[in-house]
Amino acid sequence: MIVTRLDAAQLLDRAQELAELLVDIVNGGASVGFLAPLDPAEAAAWWKERAAAAAAGRLAVWAALDGDRPVGTVSLALPDKPNSAHRAELVKLMVHRSARGRGLGRTLLTTAEQAAAAAGITLLHLDTETDSPAERLYAGAGWTRAGVIPDYAADPGGVLRGTTLYYKKLERTQ
Repeated sequence: MIVTRLDAAQLLDRAQELAELLVDIVNGGASVGFLAPLDPAEAAAWWKERAAAAAAGRLAVWAALDGDRPVGTVSLALPDKPNSAHRAELVKLMVHRSARGRGLGRTLLTTAEQAAAAAGITLLHLDTETDSPAERLYAGAGWTRAGVIPDYAADPGGVLRGTTLYYKKLERTQ
């Protein structure tokens, strides 16, 4: 398994493959902003829309490749204001159902954390569905639970769920 950063052109080139990953996790119940069943064309369009943010330096995307097939991703939404240059949001940590249970989520999380620290980011934050398996990953990786917002987002089935906010302070490595 190789984890590699994707630039804007690669996001466009791999949009269909990344869409298959997104469809798998949404249809499998992961709450990442979409309702099930997720249309593959909608998923591909979403990935293509990310390319502009990547080209502008506002989004960093990594993909875990099994051979040439993306089986996981993680992204950092980078700041665009002077007063937030020290922080970034960890978004869309996804692992295909067929690739789970092998530590890939932790590998992707570590990749994003290390890249953030190398870029001078000292604070990461994220949100995830309350009581989801992702909470165990973040807690086990040293993230701090900041609180819960009830009924924040609909899960893939359309049911409102709470969202838990997490943060992690980083040491600069640059």
